[in-house]
Amino acid sequence: MGLEDNIPRINQDVLEKFMYDVFVNMGVPEDDAKIVADVLITADKLGIDSHGISRLKPIYYQRIKNGVLSPITNIEITREGPTTAVLDGNHGMGHVIGHKAMEMAIAKAKQYGMGMLAVKNSSHYGIAGYYTLMAAESGMIGITGSNARPSMAPTFGVEPMLGTNPLTFSLPTDEEFPFFLDCATTTSQRGKIEVYDRLGDEIPEGWVIGSDGNTRTDTHEILRDLTKGEAALTPLGGIHEETGSHKGYGYATLVEILSAALQGGAFLHALSGINDGELVPHALGHFFIAINIESFIDLADFKKISGDILRKLRASKKAPGKKRIYTAGEKEYLTSLNRAQMGIPIGESLQKDIRDLVEELGLDHDFPF
Repeated sequence: MGLEDNIPRINQDVLEKFMYDVFVNMGVPEDDAKIVADVLITADKLGIDSHGISRLKPIYYQRIKNGVLSPITNIEITREGPTTAVLDGNHGMGHVIGHKAMEMAIAKAKQYGMGMLAVKNSSHYGIAGYYTLMAAESGMIGITGSNARPSMAPTFGVEPMLGTNPLTFSLPTDEEFPFFLDCATTTSQRGKIEVYDRLGDEIPEGWVIGSDGNTRTDTHEILRDLTKGEAALTPLGGIHEETGSHKGYGYATLVEILSAALQGGAFLHALSGINDGELVPHALGHFFIAINIESFIDLADFKKISGDILRKLRASKKAPGKKRIYTAGEKEYLTSLNRAQMGIPIGESLQKDIRDLVEELGLDHDFPF
């Protein structure tokens, strides 16, 4: 897809300030609004367009407006030990909750070698990789996962049961960018389908299964049917066990358990955001792990070995017609260099969302579209 071809680009600092102003206007405290805007603009900087400013109006703004997402985030520590803690987010901003949780995990890892936090009653926390990058920037291995509203069917099933349930890792290297693996346990996820829909394109076969058990590619209708339970995302590996569907299904289930069972949180259909036909908080759960590399080996040695592994992978024999092998985090790094100079691409439907927010909230922002 030529997502960025002939699309206006906006300076990333301008977009971050705009999002900050939107959240403050919606009642999010200034310090919290800075965190939320930073999480969202980080996604756009890295080219993860499904989780950046495109989520501002339809997810966060709308949920605050509907009263199912609290702009004030009151975090309670309900249980704590030297290396662990459980947080209750009280249905506040997931980005703020996630930031606090990983901060605590890093602090515990600095003192004891490892730290793990479990969270309940949270909300969508943006790109999971934001929090693992916090750990990598602190010289640690970062791991996080989150459950989500039901959208994935189990292998051999057609009913949406599990969320996209990302399982995400970051770790430092001696290169200019860390190893950074941020991906859902579904073959794709709703945000990426929304990107295809904005372009008027069909999605590839194998991403979505219909209630009849067949693959679907009709993007616009899929987005409608996902909310009705008449279509479902497939696990990483697609529809068939022969292509590894059971692997993605297993990892998604693991994330669901760690995001719910450790903290007595909600799971599966209880995360749908609807109860008896009424909108309710999604009550998501997350987990965060920080591992202090210095507890195992000198950090510089770890970075060198990690970098050597990645360089050898990239230098290995290419398939016919392929000029380059990438390692996790490399494409995001290259995208960040480009967008720091050229700006963030803003498509037509997103332009409308931004104009609507400027008008509805009476914000002092003037965009060239």
